[in-house]
Formats: sequence, structure tokens, C-alpha cells
Amino acid sequence: MFVCTLLTSPSRPSLDPALVESLRNAWGGGDAQWLAVDEAVAFSLNVMPDNQWEVWADVQKLGVDLVITPLAGRRKAMLLADMDSTMIQQECIDELADVAGVGDRVKGITARAMNGELNFEAALRERVGLLKDLSESVISEVLATRITYMPGGAVLLATMKRDGAYAALVSGGFTAFTSAVAGHLGFDENRANTFIVEDGVLTGDVGMPILGQQAKVDALEEITTRLGLEASQVLAVGDGANDLGMLGRAGMGVALHAKPSVAAQCDVRVNFGDLTALLYLQGYAKSEFASA
Repeated sequence: MFVCTLLTSPSRPSLDPALVESLRNAWGGGDAQWLAVDEAVAFSLNVMPDNQWEVWADVQKLGVDLVITPLAGRRKAMLLADMDSTMIQQECIDELADVAGVGDRVKGITARAMNGELNFEAALRERVGLLKDLSESVISEVLATRITYMPGGAVLLATMKRDGAYAALVSGGFTAFTSAVAGHLGFDENRANTFIVEDGVLTGDVGMPILGQQAKVDALEEITTRLGLEASQVLAVGDGANDLGMLGRAGMGVALHAKPSVAAQCDVRVNFGDLTALLYLQGYAKSEFASA
């Protein structure tokens, strides 16, 4: 058995009941369960439709996300999340680079690395090298003035943790940011890279080992083993090429507002919903959400 979930943007909920009924009838689906009025609905399927991706492309033009997942094990016991452009709306290193006056150079490298066009470790070293001699105090300034949280993140964490899930933030960014973001949102742990700082300034070097794609997979394996969980019980979310390993390994890997080259390699894609979409995909109705 499978479940088909249809989602729209929470800020502009416009899910047409006629579209839902048309799909349900065409695919022989079960009764529609509205998870949020005009925003999210789900119905069961006995078989995976052979035209899933053709229909997906059509409804994308309407501002609708369509996701089909196994019905069994729908709710997950662990959340494994990327940080930059996933739990927050920015790339932290790009924001630091703006302050340092090298924003355009660093942003170009970041975009290519997240698209998978550059080696992640080499790209990280190059970007951090451009921040040499930047005052460590700029990190606090950027956190306070430039970082904003992705809508729905606090509700996602509050709801999953209320129901006993474990939450880990695993980033190719830096602990100077992940520790603050994890603390604010309620993650149980965070892993990321470290800046090397001497006399209050960044040296332009990165602490070793560098946390990239494989390290995120390793985190999934290590944490699930420690907690006695299976990879199938993990919901992972990210947007960049260095997230593909964990997205493929997790029971549900969600490409959230991902780069096209990344989304193309994932079966679960959310382009219009916010982070509460991850709750709808687990079968939560909006009335079941915890207060952030």
C-alpha cells in the first residue's frame, strides 16, 4: 500500500478539491483525508501509478507538490536535517563573506558546490580561505542580523519531539552556527565543521576532518545504531548535493526547495510547501501540530 500526499504553499493555500478527486478516481485511490483545508490532502493507493512523474510535472505548474510514499512506517522516529537553506533561509558562509567584502566570489562557489559541480571539500577550503583575518565577532553579528529560520521548522521539531522522535542537525557548515540554530529549534545534537580561530580572527583554515556528504551518511548510521533504530525510521531533509547520501539512505529523504540537479535524484520533492510539509508527509493533520 502507498499513500499519495498533495501539498501547496501554506501562505497561499490553493489545493483544488476537483484536482484531488480527479487524481483519486484516475488512480483508484481511497477516500481523501484533508490534513489542512485547501493546503494538504492524502489518499491511499494499492499500486504505484506508472505515470507518477508525468502527473507530478503537470501539478507542479499549478503550484502543487505530489508525493507518493509507502503507507507502512509513515511516521518516523528520527529527523536528520541539513541547516543552510533547509532549517534556515541562508547559507551562513555566504553571509559571512558579504560582511568580509567577498560575497560574490563565495556565493558563486557555494552555488556550484551545492549543485554538485565542485568537490565539496575543496570548495569549502577555498571559501573559508577567502575569510582569512575576519573577526570572530562577525559570526555573532551575522547570527543576530542576517539569519532567519525556514517557516515551519519550529513546529516540525516540536511535533516530532512531542511524539518521541530524536532530532539531529548535520551540516557541511560550521558549529558556530549549528549550535545556535540547534539550540533555538530544539535539536538533540548537531554536527558540523569548525573554523580555526587565533587571536580572535579566522585563520582561513578548517578543522579536520571536514564534514561532507559521507559524514552525513555516517551520522545517520552512528545515531540510529546508538538509538537502536533502523534507517527506515529516519526522515532526512536537505537541499544540496552533499545531502544526497543521507537522503538516499533514510527511510524518507526529502529534497526541500532543492537545486534542480539534486531534486532530480530524489523521489520525495517539496518545492512549494514549508517544513510543515514533512509533518503532512507523515500523516499529521494540521490540528495535530504542536505549538512551537
